[in-house]
Amino acid sequence: MAARKKSAAKTTKRRTRKSATGEEGGAANAVGAAGESSETEAPKSASPTPRAHPLHAPAGPPVSVVHVVAELAPFARTGGLGEAVANLAKYQLKAGMDVSLIMPLYRQVRDVVSDFVPVGDPFTVQVGPRAEYARLFQSAALQQRADLPRVYFIENEYYFGRDGLYGDARGDYGDNDRRWAFFALASLNALPRVSSAPVIMHCHDWHTALAPAYLRAYDTGNDFYRNTWTVLTVHNGGFQGHFAPSAMAEVGLPQEYFNHHMFEWYGKMNMLKGGMSCADVVTTVSPTHAHELRTAAGGFGLHDHFVGMRERFVGILNGIDTLTWNPATDPLIAYNYSRAKLSPKKQNKAALQRIFGLPERPGTPVIGMSARMVAQKGLDLILGSPRFLSLDAQFIFLGQGEKRYVDILEELGALVPGRIGVQTDFTVEQEHRLLAGADMIVMPSQYEPCGLTQMRAQRYGTLPVARKVGGLADTIEDNVTGFLFDDYTQADFIQACARAIDHYRHPQVWTNMVREAMARDFGWERSELKYRELYRRAMHLPRGKR
Repeated sequence: MAARKKSAAKTTKRRTRKSATGEEGGAANAVGAAGESSETEAPKSASPTPRAHPLHAPAGPPVSVVHVVAELAPFARTGGLGEAVANLAKYQLKAGMDVSLIMPLYRQVRDVVSDFVPVGDPFTVQVGPRAEYARLFQSAALQQRADLPRVYFIENEYYFGRDGLYGDARGDYGDNDRRWAFFALASLNALPRVSSAPVIMHCHDWHTALAPAYLRAYDTGNDFYRNTWTVLTVHNGGFQGHFAPSAMAEVGLPQEYFNHHMFEWYGKMNMLKGGMSCADVVTTVSPTHAHELRTAAGGFGLHDHFVGMRERFVGILNGIDTLTWNPATDPLIAYNYSRAKLSPKKQNKAALQRIFGLPERPGTPVIGMSARMVAQKGLDLILGSPRFLSLDAQFIFLGQGEKRYVDILEELGALVPGRIGVQTDFTVEQEHRLLAGADMIVMPSQYEPCGLTQMRAQRYGTLPVARKVGGLADTIEDNVTGFLFDDYTQADFIQACARAIDHYRHPQVWTNMVREAMARDFGWERSELKYRELYRRAMHLPRGKR
């Protein structure tokens, strides 16, 4: 990237790293150079069906959307982020948009993809005083699929050839500031190879938040980047990327950006805050959570910043893939069923009870939980409340998470094998079976930006018992499609669970609620349209430097 001002630090010798094909790195060392390169561009898949392009820049040409994300299903993921972005891109393609995605080439990706093909030559990324090797790859098989968005993988074995995506058993990686700065800059370098201008660069969470900042800080003199707009989606504002002030120089950002309007946050560098300051528009993943982020109680220390963004900050609800999550056609469940034909759900319940070693009791409600076993998901309310586990019900817990919670759950499962089933080795297959067989799902979250489980559960006729926060408040209608409670207290949670069990004891009331929940539309189509409208608005807002 052609710097607005050169770093005083002497550039160190570039680390040469082997690529996936065994070649060594080298070519363009700047975003501007990559933009003007004559290297081979990525093959473009044709749209599934010819149609008018739905999105155009103010000057008229069609606009491409490039998602930049730290994790992506099915290649590498730790939570809902990777699935949400994958599905948004899929439905954008279905709507006729030109869509690509860029993610790191983690070690885990190699377990899913083996047919890597390079996109152009290796290139060098200047991260502060360091010149780093990078190369862009695609999957040969996926490259031919016109029905799927194009996916590109950025390789750097030193940064991404590790056991974990963000850290290991000891905690977050100590060089995460440089890792994600590298990824942001490498993605900017890769943009001209994956798409033609104009471009909406849609970044997700703090790991990619530096990309808008680099675009704002440096003038490449390149029309490609002057025709690039940035959107930053905050999927989980509780994770912001906090680093020492010295990280500003380490990642090559101007020191004057370390101020309370941009990157400075209580004496630290805050990557999410700085990225939001520089992006054209910012979103979060539900309207209620957008309101919560503007409050002192729900803004994770950034509420004033969210308030100050005014119309540049909006909430758009995530959706679910209604083709994948459909009990009438789901190949992963024991018996298919529908809103019109509910009886096979009872057979799924019996099958679930057998899987988890629970007695087959059709009249006893099965209460499930499918989540990361972490404090945010309300594990303290569940495990700290003897009254919850003494309810007249069977319990099934599915998910990985913090050792302290996993150990307690596994101990409970061993102590009460006839009432509590536990599986901490999470699989997608088991989640489908849980939602098909359980009667209720509990989600007593401290906060929940959007949540996907409650939408899937309702589609499967499994009623959620959830705290009235974030996307849970936007997608569950109390006493109609589920049960909500307000305060994060054991008393409120137990009262909601008891209310749900009381409704369950009245079969016709319960069946009516199940059918109403299954009728709700949580598909991506409406959300995709709202993102398209947001992109149009972003392209007409006043611009920062490019």
